[in-house]
Amino acid sequence: MSVRIDGEKSGQVPGRPSRARRLPRGPRPEAVPVLTGRACALVGVLDIAAGVFPRFRHSRMHALAEVLPGSFGPFAAALSLSAGVLLLLLGHGLKRHKRRAWRAAVALLPAGAVAQFLYRHSLIGMFISLVLFTVLLCYRREFAALPDPRSRWWALANFVLMSAGSLALGLVIVSVHPDRTIGDPSLADRLTHVVYGLFGFEGPVDYRGSTSWTVAFSLGALGWLTAVTTSYLAFRPEHPAARLTEEDESRLRALLERHGRRDSLGHFALRRDKAVVFSPSGKAAVTYRVVSGVMLASGDPIGDVEAWPGAIERFMDVAKAHSWAPAVMGCSETGGEVWTRETGLDALELGDEAVVDVADFSLAGRAMRNVRQMVKRIERAGYETRVRRVRDLGDAELERIRRAAEDWRGTDTERGFSMALGRIGDPSDGDCLIATAHKQDEVPGPYGDLKAILHFVPWGQDGASLDLMRRDRSADPGMNELLIVAALQAAPRFGITRVSLNFAMFRSALARGEKIGAGPVLRAWRGLLVFLSRWFQIESLYKFNAKFQPRWEPRFLVYRASADLPRIGFAAMQAEGFVNLALPLPRFLRGRRATTPRPCGHAAVEHDVRAA
Repeated sequence: MSVRIDGEKSGQVPGRPSRARRLPRGPRPEAVPVLTGRACALVGVLDIAAGVFPRFRHSRMHALAEVLPGSFGPFAAALSLSAGVLLLLLGHGLKRHKRRAWRAAVALLPAGAVAQFLYRHSLIGMFISLVLFTVLLCYRREFAALPDPRSRWWALANFVLMSAGSLALGLVIVSVHPDRTIGDPSLADRLTHVVYGLFGFEGPVDYRGSTSWTVAFSLGALGWLTAVTTSYLAFRPEHPAARLTEEDESRLRALLERHGRRDSLGHFALRRDKAVVFSPSGKAAVTYRVVSGVMLASGDPIGDVEAWPGAIERFMDVAKAHSWAPAVMGCSETGGEVWTRETGLDALELGDEAVVDVADFSLAGRAMRNVRQMVKRIERAGYETRVRRVRDLGDAELERIRRAAEDWRGTDTERGFSMALGRIGDPSDGDCLIATAHKQDEVPGPYGDLKAILHFVPWGQDGASLDLMRRDRSADPGMNELLIVAALQAAPRFGITRVSLNFAMFRSALARGEKIGAGPVLRAWRGLLVFLSRWFQIESLYKFNAKFQPRWEPRFLVYRASADLPRIGFAAMQAEGFVNLALPLPRFLRGRRATTPRPCGHAAVEHDVRAA
């Protein structure tokens, strides 16, 4: 029997759920916004067709209108084309219940209806637009979602996409009047005419009659749309993604001080590019980031497990207010059970986290033979290791480590979200551990004798969780093994009894698929994972973790519906840095930030695993 404590639901901590059990899904979103969004896109396509193909519907009214003085033909074609393109773009916003998309659609649908009547003289096209307009008015309360976080990059993306679309559509407009085209213009002439027309100038293609005006106004409308939408996105007030404030960070650190031992990913909630919602009592919190319309949380809620339902409820309220798809990456079995029980969401096992118990770790035995031999070989080559708290490092050495970690990153793209802290050596992170490898060379490098770095964040008072792994590419293979062993051997000196290593995605499938008796489906699934490992290091990271004989702790993905999984997967890849839609500056143009180091992926082994 549950009771209410400090205004929140309380109850017994749930047990471990069955692996085969599929938990109930949450309520599906309302159908009206989805249907109206699709209908709006369809009306947009009809409006575009009306502007591009004015003759696909012949009527006596059309023939009469062409000879009447003051005909609106060319102007109506441009209006129909403009309204159609905008309605097509607004369809996605209507599906997501966005209030601004609803307002724009309500303003544009009558304009499209007028254009359908004046230019095509289509009563059916006008009727469809007006019916959709009426539906939007009747269900206006369904469209109340707040805007998404946005930045100036949307203006650049809009300019590129709209320019490409305008060129393609403009080429169609120029080419659909063969019976009125003078001469036989080449493809280059038609492209030139389109480019000139987008800027409002006359091109090299000529037409008979009023067709030249129709084409000119249509191309001008496309150019006008590109310029106006890009300018709007560039100069509108920016609604940036939320950041962790100093007050929020202080409250999170207080919760971690009392309850940080529960989850090895707890300290990663202190990333400063995350936002946070607290429970009504302030005893629990959920950190998240919004990516491509997905409200992405990571790990378990922070704080007292009895207060988790209150924080989860706040999280879901925010997701509903903005019409974001809620999702949780990498929560534990306990966290997944609470999430699914409180929200009706579903859960899917993602993989396993490798956890080493320090008391049980030893290099002795046949199972550790490969690691033992590699460590001894590297030590004989003259490498030495040092394991220290961040607060015990001098400023000069800490700065050298920061610069080395930045320059040794395998890619220009910074990776990490759910299992990465995103900084090294911050004064507030003095409890973090840094393990370094050193070797004196005849010719000192830019970072002295520093050859490799491992960074660990606290996991409660007696644990550590691996954050990043970096090494000099000129160093001998095996630096990661050397430093992990050094950290595990030094752990008792710091009161650390358990160390969390990397997360191995789909580990159970990889492990079972290579055993005798595995079925064809499991073997095929394992084969696909091995193939994908060429880009995502799925198999290599699992095998690297397995060297240290860890115990495996399952981690789960929590989601609303199966239809959301592709969208959530794409958002997760963006958050982790595997997909980058922005255009970063070249590395030599980026200034260094000594006080705010860049994010680094959780245990981003990168090329080190393969080299080992």
